[in-house]
Amino acid sequence: MAAASTSAPSFSPPTKPASSPNSVCFAASARASGKRPAAGRARMAVVRAEAVDATISPTVSALRPSKTMAITDQATALKQAGVPVIGLAAGEPDFDTPAVIAEAGMNAIKDGYTRYTPNAGTLELRKAICNKLQEENGISYTPDQVLVSNGAKQCITQAVLAVCSPGDEVLIPAPYWVSYPEMATLAGATSVILPTSISENFLLRPELLASKLNEKSRLLILCSPSNPTGSVYPKELLEEIAEIVKKYPKLLVLSDEIYEHIIYQPAEHTSFASLPGMWDRTLTVNGFSKAFAMTGWRLGYLAAPKHFVAACGKIQSQFTSGASSISQKAGLAALNLGYAGGEAVSTMVKAFQERRDYLVKSFKELPGVKISEPQGAFYLFIDFSSYYGSEVEGFGTIKDSESLCMFLLEKAQVALVPGDAFGDDKCIRISYAAALSTLQTAMDKIKEAVALIKPRVAA
Repeated sequence: MAAASTSAPSFSPPTKPASSPNSVCFAASARASGKRPAAGRARMAVVRAEAVDATISPTVSALRPSKTMAITDQATALKQAGVPVIGLAAGEPDFDTPAVIAEAGMNAIKDGYTRYTPNAGTLELRKAICNKLQEENGISYTPDQVLVSNGAKQCITQAVLAVCSPGDEVLIPAPYWVSYPEMATLAGATSVILPTSISENFLLRPELLASKLNEKSRLLILCSPSNPTGSVYPKELLEEIAEIVKKYPKLLVLSDEIYEHIIYQPAEHTSFASLPGMWDRTLTVNGFSKAFAMTGWRLGYLAAPKHFVAACGKIQSQFTSGASSISQKAGLAALNLGYAGGEAVSTMVKAFQERRDYLVKSFKELPGVKISEPQGAFYLFIDFSSYYGSEVEGFGTIKDSESLCMFLLEKAQVALVPGDAFGDDKCIRISYAAALSTLQTAMDKIKEAVALIKPRVAA
């Protein structure tokens, strides 16, 4: 799907109508009498309409809309029009929120727990988050070092705004979550993209990071397990990265751990802040949306040294204030499910792994396709570049990831996300946060559509 243009419409300043002494006297007389003749009112209305400045902030104009949301919206519109589109674009679990969590939210409403909470979040929830981080991640925080927000996305945005200044550089391994570069843009910082390879499981090479660091480097963003690749950084690699980070006093690390519990053995999650010397310079972001199937509850949190959390809290106090009181009660119930979410989460993870295994096997049957088997999250990031340059009768040329996704939407009626949105145009992303039967139907349709084209080069 083509991205919507974000450039501001061309705007020419209105020509100010010439005024005569008589018109000035007429206007003064009208003001004095409190009346304005009809002709005068019409003339003034026209002047006001012409004088409206429709330009948009250059910073906002520079932002690109999220292709993930755009394609999801398009798939929804097609469904509403009666087209049986299978939407595999959005990163949203298909499971219902576990009953215990939902009941906690409903009880909060029944008990009248519907008022503002402290800006940073309720003390009971922040204490529970501290306990979780200590027991599961091996990192110690106090409640004043935790900020609860309306989703992990808000936490990340506030963190970037709080620590980055115009001229700073934000280092982002690619493929990346679509919002990271745009958040850097909002802060006036420059994104430095660090490409990775499917042959290396889309993991950042320490030597590449070292070659890109300088006195402007302010923030390194790491996401493990990764959106969009599902890659998980092994502890040994994170330790190598930490050794490089130590050499740059200005450099901070934002560790996005929202998919932490959706991980497949033998992979293991390591929190970057738990590594020697990294606590002081790490901002850890997590939340409830993915592991607990709570996307609509909008609840996430940031844990970091107090001065960083205070800065983020200052932004939040002027931006949204505290998160929903009801969602916070639900979040507390989620953390009380047990280690790593207990049985409720492990049941979902088992289903995700079954779906992953099915899709990996199925896509490997397609000629010319390259796959890095994901170790976490619920995405496949598949290299379809061998199909680029092929002509398809009745459609045209498959030129890139966007045209391939448009082809699959048109011919297979399956909505996927082009890889260029994530910084790698060779690939497309498929979310397997859908029932296995839905994925099987989608796979059959994709295979039928792909049969209409042939790989341009051998795999």
